[in-house]
Amino acid sequence: MNANTPRNYSCKDEELPVICRYSVINLKRDLTDFTTYSPKFNGQYVTDYEAKISTVEELVSPKSETSEMKKITERIFANMNLLLNDVNHLGGYLEMANGTINLSAADFGLSDLRKGINVRDPEKVIDRLKNVNQNVVKYKAPLAEQGLTDALQEKMSTAYTMLKADRELQYSIHSNRKELVQNNIGTLNDLYSQLNEILMVGKILYQRTNPVKGKEYVFSELKKSVRRTTKNNGGSTEEQTPKSEGE
Repeated sequence: MNANTPRNYSCKDEELPVICRYSVINLKRDLTDFTTYSPKFNGQYVTDYEAKISTVEELVSPKSETSEMKKITERIFANMNLLLNDVNHLGGYLEMANGTINLSAADFGLSDLRKGINVRDPEKVIDRLKNVNQNVVKYKAPLAEQGLTDALQEKMSTAYTMLKADRELQYSIHSNRKELVQNNIGTLNDLYSQLNEILMVGKILYQRTNPVKGKEYVFSELKKSVRRTTKNNGGSTEEQTPKSEGE
């Protein structure tokens, strides 16, 4: 499949199979009406549709990869939280060295570093921690006079190295998956095509006779339901990585 093949669907890649799972629930419930409309909508049709959904699920969010990304994210957050105590210690040394280091906690980078940790923003933490570590090296002598140890300096340097490595690993996993999905967009477009067939017939059957049920066969409504559910569940760990293609 050409890597430039466009997406026919207006949602995130990982949302498509979830939307289709919603449509399966409706289709199974209304299968008698669908079969009456056209005999092609039978048990085998549903089975084949669910098989396509499973294929796309494994393509966009493979279980093993999702589990690995979750572990990396948890490790990043844990290492960020461990930094808080070290940041507070360093802040104390900086304040005590006020006579010889004419930098505020904000100028030193500590304020933004704390903020990044508190809002769980790995990118900000990595960027600010790099700046803080550079300042520690620059002002090591006056900070050491106040109690800064080589062990604390090494601990913060190691934290930066670990956080940066984990973030790069996340990006690599995400980037490789994104490329694989792009190379298989035809599979996702095929699933979307079958979804559209189901939605089309659902609208024909219910748009006028049962407006409530008819809304359940509208793509935009299904997408809203998926996003509401995701939001209510607090999102996913995947949100800590660059987002997938699509809306």
